[in-house]
Amino acid sequence: MSDSIHLGRLGGIRIGAHWSLAVIFALIAWSLAVGLLPAEAGGQPAAAYWTAAVVTALLFLGSLLGHEMAHALLARRRGMEIEGVTLWLFGGVAKFRGDAAEPGPELRIAAVGPAVSLGLAVLFLAAGDALRALGAPALAVAAASWLGLINALLAGFNLLPAFPLDGGRVLRALLWMRGGDLRRATALAARAGAVLAYLMIALGIVFFFAGDVINGVWFAFLGWFLLSAARAEEQGTAIRQSLAGVRVADVMTPNPFAAPGWITVDELIHEYVLKHHHSSYPVRDFQGRPQGLVTLDRLRQVPTDRRRATTVADVAHPLSEVVTARPSEPLADLVTRLAGGGCGRALVFGEDGRLVGIVAPADAARALSVADLASRTGR
Repeated sequence: MSDSIHLGRLGGIRIGAHWSLAVIFALIAWSLAVGLLPAEAGGQPAAAYWTAAVVTALLFLGSLLGHEMAHALLARRRGMEIEGVTLWLFGGVAKFRGDAAEPGPELRIAAVGPAVSLGLAVLFLAAGDALRALGAPALAVAAASWLGLINALLAGFNLLPAFPLDGGRVLRALLWMRGGDLRRATALAARAGAVLAYLMIALGIVFFFAGDVINGVWFAFLGWFLLSAARAEEQGTAIRQSLAGVRVADVMTPNPFAAPGWITVDELIHEYVLKHHHSSYPVRDFQGRPQGLVTLDRLRQVPTDRRRATTVADVAHPLSEVVTARPSEPLADLVTRLAGGGCGRALVFGEDGRLVGIVAPADAARALSVADLASRTGR
């Protein structure tokens, strides 16, 4: 979800939209405009159906945002750091840095989203009944009723015991309460999610061969997504527990050499790369300010006959594409961000904004290996 479009902030929380959100918005608006609304309120011009469909689809996206904001706001009240909320193809996700410290807050944070969706379902269904009783246009009644139904379905789907859905997180919290082991609770909840995911994939295959191609593909794809997400969440929890107490400063290479951005690729290769054993170099401008990061892979992409005419700044990853961190930040949080995109490395900046270190994949891998070794020794 790292390639989301920044929409702004709500309550101090970053709101983003993945490009796939446009797909679900278009599908909902189209299905409402050409299917449900004409069936429920016939005899209207096409423009009226499309206007009502677009407004209804926007209200649905607002419902998704309300669901995720409920998670984020309650988590923040419990002292957790919030990276932001991203809306996308399958609804939305509120991203936290780490897990709740105890199972009780985890349970409440997981349950509040479906509770909001159920509340919205009741609100929209009541609005539909009220509009019908007042003799409001059939289009308004149909839109409100659909919003009530879809929010109820959203709550029901999210309450399925399939990690990392909200129901799976509720299950994990209950298992955590019972056994006192977050890692084991996560593994068990992830397995439950995997079982449900395989059932959805199997159901999709049945639908597909029965001639219902659209539902078949949709169920199979949704099952595959849940399976992948459950495995990723399980792995993330294991990493966070393994690296508990390890900070970025513990593994970074301090005071890395910053290559001048104005020299040519040929100069960088002969004057620096061939004389050192680094696989990446921060890039600085004339004032000494970091402006990006260049890797050996980027240098290889420059044709040999262009190396003397291409500057390092021309091929470097701009700073906006590079993951950044603070020395005091938990390494587990940085590992999660590195896995989400970027160029696989992170530049570390001090509180004064000065570049103080760099973290490469090998640094994080060694920290994980050391943590695993320590856990096996029982010390």
